[in-house]
Amino acid sequence: MPIIANRLFADIKAGDRASAVRTIRTPDLRAWGAAFGDAGIIAGVGAGQADAGLAASLFAALVGTALPGPGATIRASSVSIAAPLPADVPLTVSLAVRETNAADRTLGLDGEIAAPSGAIVATAAITVTAPDKAISVSVPEHRLEALLDRCKGLDPLPTGVVHPLSLDALSGALDAAAAGLIQPVLFGPEADIRRIAASGGLDLSGARIVSTTSEEESAAKAAAAAGAGEVGALMKGSLHTDVLLHTVMAKEAGLRTGRLLSHCAIMSVPTYARRVLVTDVALNIAPDTDQKRDICQNAIGLAKALGIETPKVAVLAAVEMVHTKMPATLDGAILSKMADRGQIVGGIVDGPLDLDAAVDAAAAKVKHIVSPVDGTADVLLVPNIEAGNMVYKNLGFMADAQSAGLVVGARVPVMLTSRADSAEARRFSAAAAVIYADALKRAPDAILPHAAD
Repeated sequence: MPIIANRLFADIKAGDRASAVRTIRTPDLRAWGAAFGDAGIIAGVGAGQADAGLAASLFAALVGTALPGPGATIRASSVSIAAPLPADVPLTVSLAVRETNAADRTLGLDGEIAAPSGAIVATAAITVTAPDKAISVSVPEHRLEALLDRCKGLDPLPTGVVHPLSLDALSGALDAAAAGLIQPVLFGPEADIRRIAASGGLDLSGARIVSTTSEEESAAKAAAAAGAGEVGALMKGSLHTDVLLHTVMAKEAGLRTGRLLSHCAIMSVPTYARRVLVTDVALNIAPDTDQKRDICQNAIGLAKALGIETPKVAVLAAVEMVHTKMPATLDGAILSKMADRGQIVGGIVDGPLDLDAAVDAAAAKVKHIVSPVDGTADVLLVPNIEAGNMVYKNLGFMADAQSAGLVVGARVPVMLTSRADSAEARRFSAAAAVIYADALKRAPDAILPHAAD
């Protein structure tokens, strides 16, 4: 987890600066309006007062994390809006120390928010009391933009894009390439791919095409390329998922690890200040206990690749007590004990836990649940695909969560893109694949370990 340390008054002088790049998403506007009762946003008749509120929040966040940092207190703030704050683009938020006052440890700060063009869209004058003692805090990663930031030091990942015969599938791959995340190798009928690209005005100059005649051939050739090390990831195009995964699991592809394939959804919910993985929401319908063991181990590997040193896994059920007539509670108890015995490694596993106890320490306390996972779960292992899919879609469509998704358990990550995925979700999934593939290359025994039988 990132460590944030503050600065004491004695260490700050006039002219000191701090800055951060932040993106206001369109859902953030809705969340702000709902949280504070802004009628204009709720009714959809304009931006309401969100620009002023969000600008003030951006400045306040920078005070609380960088200048001076944790322990600081804002005493006064005046924000001026010069132009509407653009959504879904990176904004540069900056603070500069105008003056210091030793008598009461206060700082006078000037703030600016700049659009990508450099135009100033908001300014602020802020008075802050600096903290009187050094504080360092560990903050869980939250927003998925951090995935993109982590990829900046990594080479684009050669990726087999399997049968991209729709504009959505093709543009998603090329968008990830334009973001510097992947080097696309397109497996599919070349004439059809070029026709689709021309219809959408897409530039194929940075992509290599391996021409095929069918979904099955596209999947087989892409899987073989991955097995041979020619590509380091696979991305689903417009073919059926079972066709792709069948070839991934075929012995001749050389991608099997002896473990079940499973899907992990990486979620960032605006109102919950830590990232969580939900598994399995899209692949395994009603996994048995042994399959859940693999699902759990796969998720731990992905969480470790994303930077969580010791992932905490909550095996979810409707209740936190073991009931023999509720199979999900039995699975939770068994998986927890399997982790104790070294049959699941690399993380902390506990169950059964109901969802509220897994993500809310206060709820766990009220229920008198004592668990190493309560309130701080990094991974939510759901009982079946119905439960997982409902959690995933509820967070996405009703809570405006950011999301990314990967199929893990093979020698390379697989991106299962969907027509309903936003361009943002596609980029985040590609970034997750880049990070996972890099971790798998550097530390394979940590990401796909061999546990005790």
